[in-house]
Amino acid sequence: MLRQHDAILLGDVGDPRLVPDHVSLRGLLLPLRQRFDLYVNYRPARLLAGLPSPLKGDPPFDFVVVRENSEGEYAGTGGRARVGTPDEVALQTTVFTRKGVERIVRYAFDLARKRRKKVTSATKSNAMQYVFVMWDEVVEQVAREYPEVEVQRYHADALAALLVRDPGRFDVIVASNLIGDILTDLAGAIQESLGLPASANLNPEHLAPSLFEPVHGSAPDIAGRGIANPLATFWAASLLLEYLGQKAAAALLLHAVETVIAQGRVLTPDLGGQATTGEVTQAVIQALRQGQVL
Repeated sequence: MLRQHDAILLGDVGDPRLVPDHVSLRGLLLPLRQRFDLYVNYRPARLLAGLPSPLKGDPPFDFVVVRENSEGEYAGTGGRARVGTPDEVALQTTVFTRKGVERIVRYAFDLARKRRKKVTSATKSNAMQYVFVMWDEVVEQVAREYPEVEVQRYHADALAALLVRDPGRFDVIVASNLIGDILTDLAGAIQESLGLPASANLNPEHLAPSLFEPVHGSAPDIAGRGIANPLATFWAASLLLEYLGQKAAAALLLHAVETVIAQGRVLTPDLGGQATTGEVTQAVIQALRQGQVL
């Protein structure tokens, strides 16, 4: 059903009180990423005007995390044996292919060419001597084709610390499925709230519909209270419009989100306000109608 469409806007689903997270994730989102070969997970992170950062001095930052989205730690290879016994064994195998690593690394370098010409690669090659050493080798190989792009290599734990201490130094961060997942939640936290960041799951060759979603989960702890932040979904919709070639509409929608944040009057509790989901939505619609931009 989905394959016949140009793009997918996915709302958050799931309630771990009813269905375990690993069941809902592997029953919906991961199969879509893998069957449609949505191998690029594109997650922008920047401090929007009008928001304080949890970081000292509110340092400005504007970077993108490009996460490998189809294999790696989330490949789903493994199993359990002797379940329920003292000898139970669980194996989860990380799967890296040279093709998979090279195409995500090349995407990151191509993106950096259009931005500030910096690529940061995040691995744990000191502890995982096969998969991440191969990743490092591919980064080195691809980097030779982009002499104008500065390359930095960090272990993921050190990079996490630097994201907190000095996020402004980063431009494009490229990482594996698991490492990219963790780093982007940290990026959302330094933006002030996980109710803000958006995610694009891309098939750059347009051989299948790409998928757009907010980074945050379904937040069952506040379900039915009408206070969920809708801005991440609007940002995801802006990314969707840009992907479809509607750049003016994408810019207008993101500017409307920025306008509402900058005005600071209508915000949900996660951003320090008292507004409801519906009130924030109406404020964004009003900004769209007025064509307001910062």
